[in-house]
Amino acid sequence: MKIMSWNVQWCRGIDGRVDPARIVAEAKRIADFDVLCLQEIADAFPEPRLAGNDDGDQFADIAALLPGYTAVRGIAVDQPAEPGKRRQFGNMMLSRLPVRQVYRWLLPYPHDPGKAGMPRIAIEAVIASPGGDVRVITTHLEWYSILQRAAQVEGLRRIYADGYAHARAADVTMGEDGGPFETFLRPRAAVICGDFNLEHVSDLHSRMVAGFDDATPPLVNSWDLLHPGEPYPATFCIYNRMGNYGELHCDFFFASPEAASRIADFRVDQQTQASDHQPIVLTLR
Repeated sequence: MKIMSWNVQWCRGIDGRVDPARIVAEAKRIADFDVLCLQEIADAFPEPRLAGNDDGDQFADIAALLPGYTAVRGIAVDQPAEPGKRRQFGNMMLSRLPVRQVYRWLLPYPHDPGKAGMPRIAIEAVIASPGGDVRVITTHLEWYSILQRAAQVEGLRRIYADGYAHARAADVTMGEDGGPFETFLRPRAAVICGDFNLEHVSDLHSRMVAGFDDATPPLVNSWDLLHPGEPYPATFCIYNRMGNYGELHCDFFFASPEAASRIADFRVDQQTQASDHQPIVLTLR
């Protein structure tokens, strides 16, 4: 099972060109992915609202380019646009493996005076893989506000722990009648991926892999599992710079012990220039 995570900057490359088809082509070139997790997907945000963009629906465009994949939208920003339309921005998950239950979690958004910010979301999907079901969660945390980013880390930890409690119970409470109260089993194996906008050596990264007060086991960074003690590869600002920042290391795959035991490979593609971030790929047995 190959999972790719990529912040695609509304499909805008280092050359300034916005092209959803190029994103899909590059993703397919880099890995034969089963699940594709994308951050920064836009609908109806034309320039100057997003540089180089038109008013197209990138969620629909990308889904059409990947027939045979189930496409899951995760809308975080939802604003009025022209009559009859909404401007939407957020994340997306596509899977060619069967998708069971899908959850959409709005993350904490505490007021932080004077700081730019936007609502943030995590998409969770239970994916059926040959090695067993996996909870795949993808997100994009706040860039400008440390207060909001810290609250969102706590929110992700809570989402993981709550789901793990359901998995431990392995309880289907409402039968299998196909109604909205039907409860699907959630697996203990979980991965959380995306653009966390925090550094590998930061306190917030340490918080992501910290222990819990209950029976929830801690998460592990996939790179640290495979390459203990080695510097984390850069995933952002390799081909461009933001202000005084150099290369950054902020896109990750965190895994529960049950998923970590199945990790066969993790890699960062540092060659593509189809976005300002680099795609990361996790392979589970």
